[in-house]
Amino acid sequence: MAAVHITLPDNSVRTFDHEPTVLEVAKSIGPRLAKDTVGGLINDEKEVSDLRRILKDGTRLKIVTLAMPEALEVIRHSAAHVMAQAVQELWPDVKVTIGPVIENGFYYDFSSPRPFTPDDLLAIEKRMEQIIARDLEVVKEDWSQDQAIKTFDKMGENFKVEIIRDLGEKSVSVYKQGDWFDLCRGPHVQRLGVIKAVKVLSLAGAYWRGDEKNPQLQRVYATAFTDKKDLAEYLHNLEEAKKRDHRKIGKDLGLFYFHPLSPGGPFFAPKGALIYNQLQNFVREKYIQYGYKEVITPQIFDVDLFHRSGHYANYKENMYFTKVEERDFSLKPMNCPGHCLLYSTELRSYRDLPWRIADFGRLHRFERSGVMHGLTRVRTFCQDDAHIFCAMEDIQSEIRSFMVMLNDIYNSLGLTNYTIFLSTRPAQRMGSDAVWDRAENALADALKDLKLPYTVNAGDGAFYGPKLDIMFVDALKRPWQLGTLQVDFNLPEAFDLKFIGADNKDHRPVMLHRAILGSLERFIGVYLEHTAGHLPTWLTPTQVAILSVTDSQNDYCLELERKLKAEGVRVEFDQRSEKLGFKIREAQLQKIPYMLVIGDKEKAAGNVSVRLKSGATKYGLNFSDFVSKLKCEIQERSLHSPWTGEASAQDATVT
Repeated sequence: MAAVHITLPDNSVRTFDHEPTVLEVAKSIGPRLAKDTVGGLINDEKEVSDLRRILKDGTRLKIVTLAMPEALEVIRHSAAHVMAQAVQELWPDVKVTIGPVIENGFYYDFSSPRPFTPDDLLAIEKRMEQIIARDLEVVKEDWSQDQAIKTFDKMGENFKVEIIRDLGEKSVSVYKQGDWFDLCRGPHVQRLGVIKAVKVLSLAGAYWRGDEKNPQLQRVYATAFTDKKDLAEYLHNLEEAKKRDHRKIGKDLGLFYFHPLSPGGPFFAPKGALIYNQLQNFVREKYIQYGYKEVITPQIFDVDLFHRSGHYANYKENMYFTKVEERDFSLKPMNCPGHCLLYSTELRSYRDLPWRIADFGRLHRFERSGVMHGLTRVRTFCQDDAHIFCAMEDIQSEIRSFMVMLNDIYNSLGLTNYTIFLSTRPAQRMGSDAVWDRAENALADALKDLKLPYTVNAGDGAFYGPKLDIMFVDALKRPWQLGTLQVDFNLPEAFDLKFIGADNKDHRPVMLHRAILGSLERFIGVYLEHTAGHLPTWLTPTQVAILSVTDSQNDYCLELERKLKAEGVRVEFDQRSEKLGFKIREAQLQKIPYMLVIGDKEKAAGNVSVRLKSGATKYGLNFSDFVSKLKCEIQERSLHSPWTGEASAQDATVT
């Protein structure tokens, strides 16, 4: 056989007299690397391949080791098998189905003659730890379809038999660990001992293959890590996430509600609407600064518009349709087709470009009931949406301006931890490959010019163009996609958009789709969880609470309330005949930044004592000075208190 060459990330080449496995390549480099190897990233594939995979000549290989983030997928895949083995060792009559890796863990679906209990979950976890302690070697075998069907059928594993038949492959892979084995395509670790920490988390119901007509199964969720410290941190953040759940915070603070008569449609109460409008006003100010003009476009369009834009062919399952006077209409899922119509209403010159228009229009998209989640996944929402129509030569400068604006807004909100993904052409798309090449290269060149690091997210672009996805990482280290910028050559072509160039000839503009906060509903949900509901003072619905010690201070408190309102401060005077401690706790639960505690001493001196969210109190402050500093904090949209320097969103960081 001719020599087989395998290229590594540093462009060094390993040569073999046969087609090696990933593990063999690792062994050729060194025993320590081989011991730590859990898989490989091959050529342009995104998924980790099994360390037992055989490599062809010319393969580019990145070896995945235990120290790399990609290793978690392999660890959890193997831990799922450990869980299935544990269950069947404890209850041999239980049958296994599937056990995929999911975000932050994995699950396995079981067919059991009796329901699992919380005590059973503890028993499963204990048995998993015992199996891992055996440090069993994981062995891959290739079986013929007939052998696999006969073996699993004899075991009564009818779900596995169904899977094998549906695969229709001549052979299937089976992974063994000790006497236990399961049908699987991998990847898996070399030995189970590398799984250092496991936790069985919860139990849920499921149907075989997600169809309610099929047998009901029991789904056990769990997670695994290579380090017990990582597991402890994850479990801590899991508990913290429950406390920070924006649905709970929203209810406790009276911000928003949902009703079954409008599924996926949030009701913003006055306090929630105030936050919503403050965010819109903030973005509107930035529009003026960065050269955008705001427009208003219709909510409903003839379906012909979406046939022309490509949405009907590529997006109709996410749209709402209706019929009016024998014409088919749809609620708009996006603003872009309407903005193309608006562009086409005038003959435009190169002197008019770039033309930047922003739209807070309401959008409607159909989401299945199973995926809706509070504010972060709704059916009706509003984006800080804008489109830029520009000449080809303006793309670089417009992308640069977008990133400057995004940084400006994110820094103002304390959103400093984010990463950039370049999402390229999906399988279902409009436009030629040549057009996509130009668009993808334009984004990549702009990022390189700005010296901004990014990761390619292959195949995740919009159907009309590639995009930058801005992934914000919150206080619990969870990524959220907020901002986006998309380069689109296709919609201007579909709508025959033109501008007169300096050469007095027709030219086609490029369309940039962009958002920074994204959906305001989703952003509010993410931001509430990131800050644990402790919003910056300028965003807080009630900025000051006035708390009297007794009724004898009420007249002075009413005067303070009147003066604060006159200065534009959002203030509430708690006149209830309750003890001061009770009033303070109530104000703290409402996460009000400042509490003015007024007793006889403050009334007599004409000053105020200010209690901060942290519990610290500043006594005997001059009221005018307090108002002056507070107004400055609000007007500057500061993230810090002028009295302590502490972040007004004080619980944003988990310790």
